[in-house]
Amino acid sequence: MASTSKGRRRFGSIRKLPSGRYQARYRDEAGAEYTAPETFSTKTDADRWLATVQADMLRGRWIEPRSGQVTFDSYAGEWLRSRPLRPRTREFYGSLLRLHILPGLGAAELGRITPSTVRRWHSDLLSTGLGEPTVAKAYRLLRTILGTAVADEVIVRNPCTIKGAGVEHSPERPVASVAQVFELAAAVEPQYRALVLTAALTGCRWGELVGLTRRHLDLLHGTMTVSEVLVEASAGLSAGPPKTDAGRRTVALPPPLIPVLEEHLAKFAQPGVDGLVFCGQKGGRLRRSNFSTKWTKARRAVDMEELHFHDLRHTANTLAAATGASTRELMHRMGHASSAAALRYQL
Repeated sequence: MASTSKGRRRFGSIRKLPSGRYQARYRDEAGAEYTAPETFSTKTDADRWLATVQADMLRGRWIEPRSGQVTFDSYAGEWLRSRPLRPRTREFYGSLLRLHILPGLGAAELGRITPSTVRRWHSDLLSTGLGEPTVAKAYRLLRTILGTAVADEVIVRNPCTIKGAGVEHSPERPVASVAQVFELAAAVEPQYRALVLTAALTGCRWGELVGLTRRHLDLLHGTMTVSEVLVEASAGLSAGPPKTDAGRRTVALPPPLIPVLEEHLAKFAQPGVDGLVFCGQKGGRLRRSNFSTKWTKARRAVDMEELHFHDLRHTANTLAAATGASTRELMHRMGHASSAAALRYQL
């Protein structure tokens, strides 16, 4: 850390280039020399830059500049490969990267991605007409990856600083009434009637329902245990535990649902304690693609084409909240560790 200008500067050095601009240099504790990545129009600006570098060193926040020279494309690829993600989540993140993040930021060095770089990328995405929820998801993924780069000491700070950019403002989803739920169940093919009613009266997710086996049902005591989820991705179907400990839960079955499930088990479920409760037409695992045609037909029959299968979960939680379920009870029923989602149904 050499001094210059007759000893007045204790850290780094500044020299004036033939172009009239100023170049700043400094050495780390090991004696390796570094040059500022850009030149400065005034000596004062160069001095301020050196002061910032020195302050980062003293606070232990200085990062070797060459570590930030890895491209975002390279770092994000390694990030995605090394994360213990579910197949659908990995597939979804890969799609966000490929379609919305890498085209604008993939070639950029991590150390050169600034808040203004992120703002331009974010603005460009919105200008293409891409839906705001998708832009918010892409921004959250970018922020998460760059947050890991900070933790890995590849960059000093996270440049994702746009307030509210990661918040999704999705339109309110429809909530079917009890009468509409039974209309849907009557309109769908008999094999799937119990599936529709169970989704609407328990609030369980699609993956939780299609992964359900006979051993998970206790119709005598009116309970259903969620301990396995069926995940569907491009690579195929795979069974695994819920994403969080809160996802493992026992849900009370409403009394009207019990005889429906008893009849379904007798007619349509696979045999044996490990037999699937809800199956495809040929008796195998039920896929979304195989069910969607039947679901679309039923929705059209009762004039509820805008209703998604996941909206039945909202119906169940709304009904539970209306009967006086507490926040903790709703969290348990929904399989959420956070109270944020449960509170939405109590407003």
